[in-house]
Amino acid sequence: VQLQASGGGSVQAGGSLRLSCAAAGRTFSTSGMGWFRRAPGKEREFVGSITWGGDVTTYSDSVKGRFEIYGDNAKNTVYLQMNSLKPEDTAVYYCAATSRGEYRYWGQGTLVTVSS
Repeated sequence: VQLQASGGGSVQAGGSLRLSCAAAGRTFSTSGMGWFRRAPGKEREFVGSITWGGDVTTYSDSVKGRFEIYGDNAKNTVYLQMNSLKPEDTAVYYCAATSRGEYRYWGQGTLVTVSS
């Protein structure tokens, strides 16, 4: 399974960005997708996840109410809509796909920079 994340960029606080994660290959072997981020000098943090059917989504408390994850099964793509961005959301964002209960496949990361 190959994952390609895109959509990062620079935005001012309060702005919005949408990240995309396109999956290719044996996607039928995966059950869902997650988004993670790593801020400078910090450990990787879970942001949120979604099942491929889109019926179950989870979010970290730090993004709940501001970020939304949704998918397009026809395109094998999952999106992370980020609203009301804060400087502390600055990080490299990664998407990952789950298989057999673990995040086994990872994208290359896309940088999001939020300025105050």
